[in-house]
Amino acid sequence: MARLRGPPDDRSVADLLEFGVVNLDKPPGPSAHQVSGWVRDLTNDAGLGADVDRAAHAGTLDPKVTGCLPVLLGDATRLAQVFLEGTKEYVAVLELHAPAPADLDSVVAEFEGEVYQKPPRKSAVSRRLRSRTVHELDVLEVSGRQALLRIRCESGTYIRKLCHDIGLALGTGGHMGDLRRTATDPFDDRDLVTLHDLQDALVWAAEGDEDPLRDVVAPAERALTHLPRVTIAENAAEQVAEGAPVYAPGVLDADDEIGETDLLACYTPDDAVVCLGRLVGDPDAERGEVVRLERVLV
Repeated sequence: MARLRGPPDDRSVADLLEFGVVNLDKPPGPSAHQVSGWVRDLTNDAGLGADVDRAAHAGTLDPKVTGCLPVLLGDATRLAQVFLEGTKEYVAVLELHAPAPADLDSVVAEFEGEVYQKPPRKSAVSRRLRSRTVHELDVLEVSGRQALLRIRCESGTYIRKLCHDIGLALGTGGHMGDLRRTATDPFDDRDLVTLHDLQDALVWAAEGDEDPLRDVVAPAERALTHLPRVTIAENAAEQVAEGAPVYAPGVLDADDEIGETDLLACYTPDDAVVCLGRLVGDPDAERGEVVRLERVLV
């Protein structure tokens, strides 16, 4: 029988590392894949009894790009899909090819809303024209031929292409300079962890002081705080662990106004996540299927 996890705050260090997430501050230079491999190796080789055989990053960042890169550890890699539908935020330097014109702010504002982009040649996805939504686009500062932009946008938006298109619209030409990701739902840059922070915390944990490690590695449930929530009984969770959907008698509580297309997370009453799924029935019904499973997490 699959093992249900206990309350997130009561887990051992080994359990935390096998189902945890690090809100990593990616340095410039290595790829996101390389950084994830380093985190996996650091946690697996720390001598804390954890079997961390894999790690996954939540959204690719190019080697030169820095900032918010949540890294999922062990079984938490099953949660990677939650970052495909969230919102990202960046701070970018727009390098103009001529002095910034007077209408810079108004031209930039025109790029809020739906934009159409074709992925670059080196992209891993098909190079077909697609639309993305830019939720907010602000000019924070202008100095000579440089403009500092804050961009809050739909996942999958190419900031390099956005900067190029803004340069064309301004009539000056332009390209993206430095880029830093400041948020990827539900994480942001207020509690970022460096690789050095993680290494030091692992060393302290091996010497008996677990507090620093619990500060830098969060239970995997932290990655789900932006999703709608359904609470199910423990016996229902045991059935879900064996692959059964969530039926109405097992539902204890549910957030209001969950959309049929919304990805949601099911929890036990002690806040341990059980699965991801989609709503297919009324949580207040007496019978019938309520949540169809997409990913079992126990």
